[in-house]
Amino acid sequence: MTRVGVMIVSLAAFLALAGPLVTPFDPSVQELPLRLEGPTMTHWFGLDELGRDVLARVLSGARISLLVGLVVVGVSASIGTLFGAVAGYFGGRTDEIVSRVIDVLLAFPGLLLAIALVAVLGPSLVNVVLALSIIGWVGYARVVRSQALRVRELEYVLAARASGATAPRVLLRHLVPAVLPAVSVQATLGMGGAILSEAALSFLGLGVQPPTPSWGTMLSYGRAHLLDAPHVTIFPGLAIALLVLGFNFLGDGLRDRLDPAMPRA
Repeated sequence: MTRVGVMIVSLAAFLALAGPLVTPFDPSVQELPLRLEGPTMTHWFGLDELGRDVLARVLSGARISLLVGLVVVGVSASIGTLFGAVAGYFGGRTDEIVSRVIDVLLAFPGLLLAIALVAVLGPSLVNVVLALSIIGWVGYARVVRSQALRVRELEYVLAARASGATAPRVLLRHLVPAVLPAVSVQATLGMGGAILSEAALSFLGLGVQPPTPSWGTMLSYGRAHLLDAPHVTIFPGLAIALLVLGFNFLGDGLRDRLDPAMPRA
């Protein structure tokens, strides 16, 4: 399972970076006389409603999706690890405050909260990343907090505290490295969730704005041609499904390798 996930993610990353080498067509160039043309030897994935090459737009959209996933996961994991480690290590009132903030954010459906935030801030790629990061850090904080509660009672952490090590030193040198395997698994699974959320927001018109290619936007415009030109939606839909599946396979494999005792969801 891990190998399959690595293969899918690696292939997607390679195709996203090498997009101009895979297809010579510009994702923004229009060939209106050939609009909605099906897959051919020239245009492998066909053309969309404006005569743009679907393969070129799928590869360009892959760069957007991977960029959003990496930034959202990086920001969310950093914030969540910080708050989760502090809450789990210090406990008491600090833990109570962080836990209540997490509970408040978890009380709202994640995607609906992201829609509300983007609707207030305005549709753009930066606001999508900001909204997904605001709701994404709580998952990492919960995982890190639970791990920190266990790690802080281990002998080497107790010995470090008894020897006079300051709290920041204990957190950075002992506690955070101990919770990194769990964070890595959460981050890998979170990549798929971030990509799916970005596609959903773009589908609703709240994410990446035209003419920038986005898988969600392609699905939104292609739904009007499901009967006469299904290729316009089939290929970006398959791209989303395969990439999310690849990250899920990779995350499950990492969980089995790094922390076999972790319960499955």
